[in-house]
Amino acid sequence: MTRRRQIYEGRAKVLFEGPEPGTLVQHFKDDAYSDGSSRRGIITGKGVLNNRISEYLMQRLNEIGVPTHFMRRLNMREQLVREVEIIPITVCVRNCVAGSLAERFRMAEGTALPRSIVEYYYKSEELENPLVTEEHITAFGWAHPQDMDEIVALSLRINDFLTGLFLGVGLKLVDFRLEYGRLWDNEQMRIVLADEISPDNCRLWDLETNECMDKDRFSRDMGRVEEAYQEVARRLGILPEGGPRDLKGPALMQ
Repeated sequence: MTRRRQIYEGRAKVLFEGPEPGTLVQHFKDDAYSDGSSRRGIITGKGVLNNRISEYLMQRLNEIGVPTHFMRRLNMREQLVREVEIIPITVCVRNCVAGSLAERFRMAEGTALPRSIVEYYYKSEELENPLVTEEHITAFGWAHPQDMDEIVALSLRINDFLTGLFLGVGLKLVDFRLEYGRLWDNEQMRIVLADEISPDNCRLWDLETNECMDKDRFSRDMGRVEEAYQEVARRLGILPEGGPRDLKGPALMQ
């Protein structure tokens, strides 16, 4: 078997050279890290579940015309994606007060916001991913003003769609993080959604009990992390009662 060339390794994923020019293989790991601390560990089966959940959500977004880097799932832990030039900004869309927003303003977690808030963080672990403004982004050349207009419009559209999708399965989308990249086709460039959408970068609470169903269970040492990820997958209709295993494709929720 030919050894694949590794392009990049992050906390939750590894990118390998793809089988065709302009493609990459995105491999999902079980590694887990706590935001804002050095705590790390393994969430058994997380990579398998995140691969399936992200596949399902990216497919649904593609169906409504949101451009993404996702092409297809390859196996239990890997998917084929288009190679993009990552914009070094994490976009955070907040629907309720939680996490760092609650800490910064000493507000109660779970407080509903009068409208969704969009925040930007510069992607730099060395600088601890600082909060930045659109003026920083455009002044430092990370993205052009027209790029930001498109990114904000896409983020709010994704938020509207995912909020409704998760409500339909009894989950509240508290906030989530997105990454974007530039996809070049000859001289033409377009902005596409990249990375993943999963309980690793979404805060998901049970609609009735407000029970946390995401990575915060690991970060806050709440226990039952694997069960929470599995429950999200079950509610989306992509995991049988037997637990995580390879399936032919996601069952779309009507």
